[in-house]
Amino acid sequence: MNKISNFGIFTILFVSSLTIMVGTVIAPSLSGIVKHKDLGFSASWLITLPSLGVVLFAPIVGRLLNQLGTLKLLRLGLLPYAIFGFIGAFITNDYILIIDRILLGAATVAIQVSVTAYIADFFTGEARMKMIAWQGMSIELGGVIFLAIGGILGEINWQFPFYIYLIALLCLFLVAITLPKPEHKIADKSVNEPTDKKSKSKVRLIFVASLLAMMLFFVGFVTLPLYLPQSFGFSESETGYLMASISVVAIITASQMPKMVKAFGDGKTVVLGFILFMLGYLVLASTMSLPFLIVTVIFIGTGFGFTIPLLNHMMLEASTPNNQGKNLGLFSMAVFGGQFLSTFIEYVSDNYTAIYAVSVGLALIIACTLYIMFKKLSKK
Repeated sequence: MNKISNFGIFTILFVSSLTIMVGTVIAPSLSGIVKHKDLGFSASWLITLPSLGVVLFAPIVGRLLNQLGTLKLLRLGLLPYAIFGFIGAFITNDYILIIDRILLGAATVAIQVSVTAYIADFFTGEARMKMIAWQGMSIELGGVIFLAIGGILGEINWQFPFYIYLIALLCLFLVAITLPKPEHKIADKSVNEPTDKKSKSKVRLIFVASLLAMMLFFVGFVTLPLYLPQSFGFSESETGYLMASISVVAIITASQMPKMVKAFGDGKTVVLGFILFMLGYLVLASTMSLPFLIVTVIFIGTGFGFTIPLLNHMMLEASTPNNQGKNLGLFSMAVFGGQFLSTFIEYVSDNYTAIYAVSVGLALIIACTLYIMFKKLSKK
């Protein structure tokens, strides 16, 4: 097999950062978009509609992975990602805009599934876990950079954050010149998939945990862009900086995730992540003091670092060459399905304190339930 260079590793991590920015890059300028676009739907849907696209197209992309291979699928996702993301700034019809954002999600899932499968092609064991941790760090670093840039550009003109999607064209160029072609793994249809209940139960549990982790994480991303200006008088750039700081914390904690797994095991580390989500929203629900926002940033960012990157690795480890595409598609559905579900938290109440209080209760219930489920699974 061809070896991948350090420049190639950089390309993988750079491309990975596109997955989280798909919705969040325009989050800091959401209030400006509301002023200039006469939307017939909730503005937060602009952030979460790509997630719906991921959920709808993930099963198709999962099947395409084995047919096209990782590199072809990756290229197939990058070009429409740039196009659909960019033109959203200029679409005035609500229905066309909704379709555009959903198709942006389809391109996103092609990128996420293919780049994760590409990592699996070149890395195994502990090296794979480290690479997945780096991938999680790069995703959040992209969040830091693109959120900050999005906030600055949003203050200049509400349309400018949409231009950031064109970075996918640079990624397409880097993919072409830096990534070697992996050995094409053709699924052997004559080999039956493992049918043991433990493997299937583990995949289902990882799917549910990923869905709920991203839902809780994204509650902040769909509420803070409106909550911070309303309650603290934040500008677009200040909102972007605070949300980017969550990603900074996530980067730091994702780098420590392999050590946490060695010390406590993967299941307990995931549960700890949900407890940290609970603490983050508890602070938001119980105080409106500006200094305490820092505490919220630390808790929510750490919660992400101990859940999503680890669950991604767990899904890879639970997969075989035959079902890898299917399982990675499931993981993408869970992650972006969680983002989409977070939109509906708005219907809980018009009061943000109530929304954050509900999030605290959900996180606690989920943490307790997952602890029991992971414990049962380890005994099988």
